[in-house]
This record gives sequence, C-alpha cells and structure tokens, in this order.
Amino acid sequence: MTLAAYAVQEGNSRGRQHPEPAAASRSAFQRDRDRIVHSTAFRRLEYKTQVFVNHEGDHFRTRLTHSLEVAQIARSLARSLRLNEDLTEAVSLAHDLGHTPFGHAGQEALNDCMRSFGGFEHNLQSLRVVDELEERYAAFNGLNLCFETREGILKHCSPENARRLGAIGERFLQRRQPSLEAQIANLADEIAYNNHDLDDGLRSGLLTLRQLDAVPLFARIAHAVRDEHGDLPDRRLTHETIRRMIGALVGDLLAETRRRLSDSGVAGIDDVRRAPPLVGFSAAVRAEADELKRFLLQHLYRHYRVMRMTSKARRIVADLFAAFMAEPRLLPPDHQARAAADTPRAIADYVAGMTDRYAIKEHRRLFAISEE
Repeated sequence: MTLAAYAVQEGNSRGRQHPEPAAASRSAFQRDRDRIVHSTAFRRLEYKTQVFVNHEGDHFRTRLTHSLEVAQIARSLARSLRLNEDLTEAVSLAHDLGHTPFGHAGQEALNDCMRSFGGFEHNLQSLRVVDELEERYAAFNGLNLCFETREGILKHCSPENARRLGAIGERFLQRRQPSLEAQIANLADEIAYNNHDLDDGLRSGLLTLRQLDAVPLFARIAHAVRDEHGDLPDRRLTHETIRRMIGALVGDLLAETRRRLSDSGVAGIDDVRRAPPLVGFSAAVRAEADELKRFLLQHLYRHYRVMRMTSKARRIVADLFAAFMAEPRLLPPDHQARAAADTPRAIADYVAGMTDRYAIKEHRRLFAISEE
C-alpha cells in the first residue's frame, strides 16, 4: 500500500536519540513496536488494572488487553486512511507503559505524593519508561525509539514540563499537533476503553442493560439488534451491541477525518502539525460518545464497590511512598542507587512500575506483622 502524502514515512522521520544502523528486515517503526512488546514494562501490563483490580476476576480487561485492543482498532483506522500502520501500532502499544498499579486511583494517589516534587502523570511516565527506565541495551538507557513514536506516547504536557523535555515538548509550546498516526491512537484509546469498560461493567453486574436504555448510543444500537434478532440472552445482546457500537464509532471517525483532511488541504506532515486536530468524530457522534463517558463516570467508576477498591488502592500507594521516603534503604538495591540522585522520583518510578498484586504484596511485607 502506498502511504498518503501526509503520513509519517521512514524517510521523513526525525530519527532516534542515539543513532543506530538500520535493521536489515524491519522498518524503523516495526523495530519500535518490537522493542515495546519485548519490554519489561509491557509484560507488567498483564497485571495492572483497567477498572477492576487484577484479583477480582480473570475475564476483566487489564492494561495489557486494553493496549492490544487499542492497537487493533488504531491499526485498522490507519490502514483505511493510508497512514503508517507500524507507527500507529507502536504508539498504541506503548501509551500505557507508565501507568501505575490500580489504574487512575493509583495515578491520583502517586500524583498527590509527588505534588511537592514535580508531580506524577502517567503520559510523562510512559515516555520516561521508554527513554530512561528500561535497561535492555548496552549503549543507552531506554528503548531508543523514533521521535514520532515518542511524540505519540506524550499526549498531554504542561508548558513547564514541555520546556524541560526539549525537542519532544516543542509542539506543546508551539501549539502544534502530533502526527495523524498519534491522533488516531488517541481516539482508538477512547473507543476501546469506553466500550470495553462498558462490557466489563455489565459482566461484573455493576451495570444493567436497563440502565443503558438512558444512553443514546447504546440504546439505539441495542434496539436495532433486538429488531433484527428478537430476544437474545443478555451476554449475546451485549456483545453484539458493543461490536456494532465500535463499528459505528470507527465508521464515523473515518468519514469525519476524511472530510477534515479534504477540507484542510494538507499535503504533508508539516501541514498536519500546523493544522487543528484532523482526526475526530462528527459533532453528533462526539455528543453521543461524551454521554457514554458521563454515564460510565457516574454509574461505573463511581459505583460504591469500585470506590471501595480504589480507596484501598490509594492507601496502598500512599503508604508505600511514605514508607520509602521515610527510609529509602527499604527500596531494592537498584532503586536505592537511583534514589541517591533523586529520592522522590526514584520511589515514584518503583511504585509506578508495580503490578496490582505486587503492590499488595509489597504493602503486606512492609506493614503486616506476618506475611502470611
């Protein structure tokens, strides 16, 4: 497939921080994807929370399955728009590498702990993982990914942080956009987590199909499924409806993005960077997607059973951080070495890298009289 003129191509990449010979059998972005998949941080995503903590059930999404689902949606979108599929996939697989245990509850708790030390944000931590924390190569820290992959991982950034990051932060100061491939990964992330959190909420029993009659996007498509197939078991109805919801969102995003690309007249990657966001939903579907997000916030993320677990998670993260700050010698030896230079950030790196179950075990080791 010939890529569109406004796609990122290997020939117009800004390259790697540390020059390396080209691979004989892979493109630069295929190589980035492979480095991400083989990283320690990627493997840990299997045991990090999406909504439900790891021990609550084997069928709920984890950060790993979520990342795979994002990559699948994003790659399909990129192919349809003649964009760089390998770059899109690499960004999608890497976007959550810096996420804490216990999902957003863990991130909020760690950010509170780090408030006096520069804060904590999982997007920045994902970049830190691929730039500094992975230790797989003799010649450099991190994974030495291409500029465009690193740029796509960093979705948000304050001006203060952007100034510290140098070239990778420039677009936030200049108010420019990342590549279309990065924009696609961002929207694919939203499509995946809204629909699959909805699925997990129904599977858990915290949400009901009756409640979802009030959500226009779900209700409209569920009604069409019932009209076509009659009465279905709840699980089959749920799967069919969510499958069609994803298809509807993807279809609308493709149509709206093609319209914006045509109207903008972009002819290359520099035009993309100067333009307003070009990947997006139509106004009507954007409103429906936002209504679904509000529903999930109110009825799933703030459900009392989820809140009980997130309250425990915040305490675990806060307790761990406080214990290591009070006595850095409790850290494993390799993290003690990092702590000699910047104790709070080294502790944040250690805690953020934990899986849900490791954080629970580490908390027990530090605070329980018996580890049994």
